[in-house]
Amino acid sequence: VKSYVERDDLPHLLFAGPASTGKTATAQAIAKELYGDDWQENFLELNASDERGIDVVRERIKDFARTSFGGYNYRIIFLDEADALTSAAQSALRRTMEQFSKNTRFILSCNYSSKIIDPIQSRTAVFRFSPIDDADVIARIRDIAATEGIEFTEEGLDALAYAADGDMRRAINALQSAAAAGGVVDEEAVYAITSTARPEEIEEMIERALDGDFTGARAHLADLITERGLAGGDIIDQLHRSIWEFELEDKAAVHLMDRLGEADYRISEGANEQVQLEALLAAVALAAGES
Repeated sequence: VKSYVERDDLPHLLFAGPASTGKTATAQAIAKELYGDDWQENFLELNASDERGIDVVRERIKDFARTSFGGYNYRIIFLDEADALTSAAQSALRRTMEQFSKNTRFILSCNYSSKIIDPIQSRTAVFRFSPIDDADVIARIRDIAATEGIEFTEEGLDALAYAADGDMRRAINALQSAAAAGGVVDEEAVYAITSTARPEEIEEMIERALDGDFTGARAHLADLITERGLAGGDIIDQLHRSIWEFELEDKAAVHLMDRLGEADYRISEGANEQVQLEALLAAVALAAGES
């Protein structure tokens, strides 16, 4: 990206990756580098999935692209959440991109590049953004806490990084919420404010199932969902992150991952979260008993 900017030869770009990994910040940095103090006049940020429809988005693009400011060769339009558009809407967007390609560069942002139609992907340079490393999250949170005078423990920082799972915005929001609750931002405060189970709690639940103790595993799950208010989808995510902490044989790991994927799919389709997670634990316990 830096080389494009240095040559002032920017193609259309597609930024793909999880939320809060720097896609919007990178697009803005490009504009600031190209236009300096004029960057806001030459940079239009839109949500591609505007509830008013793609036609409204296209009209705003046309109005922006038809004008110029500061004598620059082109202006930049940043379209966030492009993967939320239907294929038909993306096709309409592609035609708009072609129509104004001479004096406009498009930067599209999405979580999943696979949801962007091929005709758009073939017209863009694709850059993939990875989740932010825990060490980088902790370093940033430490700086913010020091600047704001927030007291914290090292265990609290580790918990913030775990709960954020590579999402810097989530980490900062969690720090703010935990600090607002009063007192020191420690491990207990972070897990409570983010409705996140401790890693060891997830591991204990699975270990009980692997030991054939379905009743104990089920009671542990009920505590997380009913008493602590954790969402089933979040527990699925934490289970996925914890699987590789167990010393499982390949067959057992494959079975657990398969059941995890099935539960995740059924929950996304509207099935009862607790029932699906109990079925997952039951399958793990049964498989453990047969081995």
